[in-house]
Amino acid sequence: MDLDADLCVNGCERCPALVESRSRIVNGAGPTDADLVFVGEAPGATEDEQGEPFVGRSGTVLDDALRDAGLMRADVRITNCVRCRPPENRDPHVEELDNCRGYLAEELDRLDPELVVTLGKVPSQHLLGRSVAVTSEAGDVFDARVGETAIRLLVSVHPAATLYDRSQAETFESVILQAAELAGVGESGDGQSRLGEY
Repeated sequence: MDLDADLCVNGCERCPALVESRSRIVNGAGPTDADLVFVGEAPGATEDEQGEPFVGRSGTVLDDALRDAGLMRADVRITNCVRCRPPENRDPHVEELDNCRGYLAEELDRLDPELVVTLGKVPSQHLLGRSVAVTSEAGDVFDARVGETAIRLLVSVHPAATLYDRSQAETFESVILQAAELAGVGESGDGQSRLGEY
């Protein structure tokens, strides 16, 4: 059985506004046995076009931070709270987040990662179920539940924040290093760089 194909959502029409604005459903990408999972809010224009999460400018920031932590994109799973691009890249509405939550819960349940990193305010608040001050809580670890699944969650600023506010870059990079360490992957996790395998 192909677990990755099993985790793909096809043909969902629960959110009329998103069905209208998307060109495709953007499912999670990366290994189905990843110890480290990153969760963003929703696809943007580039992601909608290419069908993969975090492939625009934010994705480049994330890739660079992963590399600095001794990881590659292929080592981690990247997904979103909402799998369809909201119109004009607006934040997903609460009902859209709720409509898609079951898909994310199923994905996290099947993956059973060591650590989930929320990228920005929307996924942090959605998964923790409360208001989150991302800049002051970045780097904090919490126990959370998504559906029936208990997860260990690390709050991070969104990689896009580093593009508009350079002071956020250091915060973001240190959280990614912390994530690799907590999940036991990358250079800090086991003393070996996965880059050596390539």
